[in-house]
Amino acid sequence: MSSSGPKELPRAIGLSGAIAVVVGTIIGSGVFMVPHDIARQTGSVSAVLLIWVAGGALTLAGALSLAELAAATPAAGGIYVYLRDAYGSLPAFLYGWAALLVVESGGIATLAVAFGIYSSTFIPLSLAAQKLVAVTVIALLTAVNIAGVKRAAAVQTVFTLAKLVGVAVIVGSAFLVRPHASAALPPGGPVVTTTWGSLGIALVGVLWAYHGLQHLTHVAGEVKNPARVLPRSFLLGALIVIAVYLSANLAYLRVLPLSLMAQPGYQRVAAKTMEVLWGPRGAAFVAGLILCSMFGAINGNILGGARAYFSMARDGVMFAAVGRIHPRFETPHVALLIQGAWAIMLAATGTFQQLYTYVVFTGWIFFAAAAIAVPVMRRKQPALPRPYRVNLVLPIAFAVAALTIVLNALLRNPRSSGAGMGLVLLGVPVYLLWMRLAARPRAEQFGASIEGQ
Repeated sequence: MSSSGPKELPRAIGLSGAIAVVVGTIIGSGVFMVPHDIARQTGSVSAVLLIWVAGGALTLAGALSLAELAAATPAAGGIYVYLRDAYGSLPAFLYGWAALLVVESGGIATLAVAFGIYSSTFIPLSLAAQKLVAVTVIALLTAVNIAGVKRAAAVQTVFTLAKLVGVAVIVGSAFLVRPHASAALPPGGPVVTTTWGSLGIALVGVLWAYHGLQHLTHVAGEVKNPARVLPRSFLLGALIVIAVYLSANLAYLRVLPLSLMAQPGYQRVAAKTMEVLWGPRGAAFVAGLILCSMFGAINGNILGGARAYFSMARDGVMFAAVGRIHPRFETPHVALLIQGAWAIMLAATGTFQQLYTYVVFTGWIFFAAAAIAVPVMRRKQPALPRPYRVNLVLPIAFAVAALTIVLNALLRNPRSSGAGMGLVLLGVPVYLLWMRLAARPRAEQFGASIEGQ
C-alpha cells in the first residue's frame, strides 16, 4: 500500500453516526449485569434509582465538558489532543501509551473474549474455539474500519439501534407480559441497610457502566459540521443512555424483588428477568442481545482508539508510518492494524486480563485531567472560538467523580492499582528516550547545514 494519500482524515460522520458512537460504546454489558452489584449495596428501590440518576448526571457533566473541548478543537485523537494542548506533550504521550498498551487494546480484547464466551450459548464451543471467535471478530471489525469511516459508522449505527430495540423489548415485556408458567421465584435474602459508604461503592459501579464517552472525541476530526454536531451528539447520546439505564432497571425491579436481585445466582439480571417472563427463550434472547451490544461496543472501541495513536504519530512521538492515511479508504490504516494486531495477541493469549486490571483504572485519571482541561484551556487560550461553553461546575464535578474512582481503586486494591500506575509511568523513560532519538537527526541535520556554509 502506498504511503501517499490525503493529508487529513475526511469528515464523514454525521449526527446519527456520532450519537451511535456515544451510545454504542457506553452500552456494553454493564446494563445487563451491574444492577446485581447495585442491589447488593442498596436497601431500597428509591436508592437504586437515585444511584443511577446520580451516575447519569455525572456522565452528562462529563459529556458536556468534552463537548466544549471537542467543538473548540475538533481534531482526531480527542483526549490526547486536549491533554497535549492543556498540559504539554508528556501527559498526552502517557495517555496514548496507556491507551495502546492496555486501556483501548485491552478493552477491545476483553469485549471480544466475552463475545466468544457468549457465543457458546448458541453453539457449543471449546475454549480454543471461543478464542478463535474473539480473534475473528477483532480482525473483521478492524478490516471494516480500515475500509472506510462511513462503513464503520454504519455498523455502529445498526448495532446501536439493535441493542436499543432489544432493551425496549425487555422493558415492554416487563410491563405487558405475565410471568412464564414455569417461573417460580425463590425467596430473597435479607435487605441490606443503605449507608453513605455503600452508596459510594454503588456509584463507582454505576460510573463503570457509563464509561465510554471518550470515543467520540477520538473521531472528532471526522465529524461533519463539528461545531454543531459534536455538542448535540454528546448531549443526546448521554440522555439516551440515561433513559435506557433507568428504564431497564425499572423493568428488572418490576419482575424481580430487590432482595432477590442481590443474590449470587442473579448476576445476569437481564437474563433472569426475561427467563421469568418468557422461559428459556427469554434467556436466549438476552444472550443474543448482549452479543449485539458487545459487537457494537468492539466496533466503537476500534473506531476511536486508533485515532489517538494516529495523532501521536502526527506529533512526532510515535513512528511516522502510524500517521499515514490510506490513499483509497482515507482511514488511519496503519494505526488500526497495529491496534488490531496487539488486541488479537492479547485476546489469543489471555494475558491481557491481569494487565487490564492493573491499568484500566488509570484511564479515569486522564478523564479527570481532560475535564479540568476545560478551565485550563479557557485561561491559556481565551481567544479560541468555542461554539459551545459548559458551566464550569460540571467539569469540576465530573473530575471529582473520576478521581473518586481512582481513590477507591487505590484503597480497595492498592497492589494492582500501584502496578497499573507503574506501567503508565514506565511511559516516562520511553518518552524521554524517544525525544532524545528524535532530536539526534535534527541536530545532525543542523550540523551538516553549518558545515555546508
